[in-house]
Amino acid sequence: MCGIVGYTGSRQAYPVILKGLKRLEYRGYDSSGVALLKNGELNVYKKKGKVAELEEFMIGKNIDAQIGIGHTRWATHGEPSDRNAHPHHSANGKIAMIHNGIIENYALIKQDLVKKGYQFTSDTDTEVLLNFIEDIQTNNACSLEEAIRIALKRVTGAYCILIIEKDNPDTIIAARKGSPLVIGIGKGEHFLASDASPIIEYTKEVVYVNDYELAIVKPDELILKNLGNEKITPYVTKLDMELAAIEKGGYEHFMIKEIFEQPSTIFDCLRGRLDAKEGLIKMSGVDENIEHLMNANRIIIIACGTSWHAGLVAEYIIEELCRIPVEVEYASEFRYRNPIINKGDVIIAISQSGETADTIVALEKAKDNGAFIFGVVNAVGSSIARISNAGAYTHAGPEIGVASTKAFTGQLAVLMMVALDIAKHKGSITEEKYAELLNELESVPEKVDAILKNADQLKAIAEKYKSASDFLFLGRGYNFPVALEGALKLKEISYIHAEGYPAAEMKHGPIALVDENLPVVFIATKDLYHEKIISNMQEIKARKGKIISIITEGDNVSSEISNDYFCIPATDELIAPILTVIPLQLLSYYVGIAKGIDVDKPRNLAKSVTVE
Repeated sequence: MCGIVGYTGSRQAYPVILKGLKRLEYRGYDSSGVALLKNGELNVYKKKGKVAELEEFMIGKNIDAQIGIGHTRWATHGEPSDRNAHPHHSANGKIAMIHNGIIENYALIKQDLVKKGYQFTSDTDTEVLLNFIEDIQTNNACSLEEAIRIALKRVTGAYCILIIEKDNPDTIIAARKGSPLVIGIGKGEHFLASDASPIIEYTKEVVYVNDYELAIVKPDELILKNLGNEKITPYVTKLDMELAAIEKGGYEHFMIKEIFEQPSTIFDCLRGRLDAKEGLIKMSGVDENIEHLMNANRIIIIACGTSWHAGLVAEYIIEELCRIPVEVEYASEFRYRNPIINKGDVIIAISQSGETADTIVALEKAKDNGAFIFGVVNAVGSSIARISNAGAYTHAGPEIGVASTKAFTGQLAVLMMVALDIAKHKGSITEEKYAELLNELESVPEKVDAILKNADQLKAIAEKYKSASDFLFLGRGYNFPVALEGALKLKEISYIHAEGYPAAEMKHGPIALVDENLPVVFIATKDLYHEKIISNMQEIKARKGKIISIITEGDNVSSEISNDYFCIPATDELIAPILTVIPLQLLSYYVGIAKGIDVDKPRNLAKSVTVE
C-alpha cells in the first residue's frame, strides 16, 4: 500500500525522492519521510500528514546527499504519527529502512528483541524487522546484506524494503516479497520505486524485481540475488509510459482527468484487437489458449473492490455468450477457503495494479491445483501478469486517482472482447449477434465522449444532493453490478453512506429506509428489465423518495417519474455497463468536490492494496 522511493547516483537525492513521493502519494498519505546519507552522516526526517507537510517541514534541514530513501505511508501497524512514520532507525543508529507490507510474526520477534534489551520508539512491525536485522548483523559479525538475507528467511508476511547504512555510503539494499519494486537504470545512477511513475522522468530502462530477490544497488552497479545468495541476471525492459500520463494536464484532479480520458483509453483498449468491419477480434492471449478457455469446466473470476464489480458484469456476459458456468469470488475470501479447484477450471484474475496481495495469493493457490490462469490487468510487468498463464492488458494508462474509473471501463471492454472471442470459437453466438455486438462495442468511445459533454448536468445534480446522509443505488441484470460500483464510488469520494442493490431486492429490506430525504439512484436504461424497474421507481415515488435516474435517450416514461435524470446513448444491454457507470463516476466526483473533499486522496484509502 505504501509508496517507496530510493536514489543513488550523482544528483542531489532529496529532490528526486520528494518528487517521487508526490507521484506515489496515491498509495498512502498518512505520513511520509526521507533518510539521506552523506559522509557517514545519516539524517532521517519524517512527518505525519501528506507529502506537502513533509516538504514544509524540510525547509532549512540538511538535504545535501547523493543517496537516500523515501516513504509515503498507509498505516497498518500503529496509528498515523510522526513516530510511526518511515524511515526508521536501527537501535545503533547506523541503519535506516523503509517498508511496504506487513510482517506477520513481528510480535514474537519483538519479544525476543526486548529480552535482549532492545527498546522501540514506534508501534510498527517495520522497526522490529530493522532491529532484527541489526541484531543478526551484530551477533554474527556479518555484512548487512547477509543479515538481511538471514532475517528474511525467518520472517513471514509481505515486504518490500529499502535499506541504507552508514558504512556503505553509496549502496541501497532492497528486497521484496508480495509488494512491488521496480529499479530504473540510468547513467551512473539508479532509481528505486513501488511503480514506474517516479522513474519515467529519468529513464525508460527498468528491472522488475521478483519475489524472494535481493537487490544491491550502487550508482554504477545493480546486482540481483536470490535468498540463497545466488546471482540472477537482471532482465531489463523498456517502459511504454509517457510522463504526461502521470501529470494532471490542466485538470484540477487526477480523478476527473481519468474520467475524461475514457473515450481514448477505451479506444486504446479496443485498438488492434477489434475490427467490426472485418468481423474480427484478435486477442493473442485468448486465441493461443482457446482450448483451455472454450472447454473450461467453469470459470472462476477472482478480484477485489471495483475489479470485483467488473467480474460480476463479466459473469452475466460470459454465461450469456459462452454458456460456461461462472463464479465470482472475493480474492480475500477465496484465499482462506478450501475451494474445490480442478484441472480444466479457468481462473480470471482482474486487477488494476496487478499487485493486489489477496488476488496474488489466491492465484498461486489455484495454480498449484492445476487451474489455468488468465490475467486482466492494467500495469505492464506486474506480479499478476507474470503469474498468469495468459492474459490481456487493459491499456488504460497509469491511474493515479485512488477511486478507479478508467481502469474499470477498460476491464469491462477487455472482458467483453474475451467473451466474444470465446463465443465465436465455440459457436455459442450467432453471426448476426456477433456482428451487432462488435459494432456496438466499437462505438463505445464515441458514446462515452457524448456522455462527458453533458457532465455539467451531473454537477448540478450533485450540488442538489450533496448534504444527503445516505444514498441507495438500484439496478437490474447487467446494471446491478453498476449499482454496486456507483455506491462504492460515492462512499469512497464523498464519505456518504451508500448501498447498491438489485432493484428487485429493494422490497426485501432496503425500502424501509425510503423517505423524503433519501436519494435513490436507478440505472434504468431500456433493456429486458425496463418495465420491471419502472415499477420499482413507482414504489420509491409512492414513498416520497428522491429519484435520480440514468436513462436511455428518448425514454419519456422514466424521465417523468424521476426527480432528476441523466440520459445516455442507446446501446445493447450487454455493453450498457460501460456507459451507465460514467454518470455515476461523475456524480461521485462532483458530490465530493461540493463537500470540499480531496477526491484524489480520500481518507483511509490507498490505490493499490498490497497487504492483507
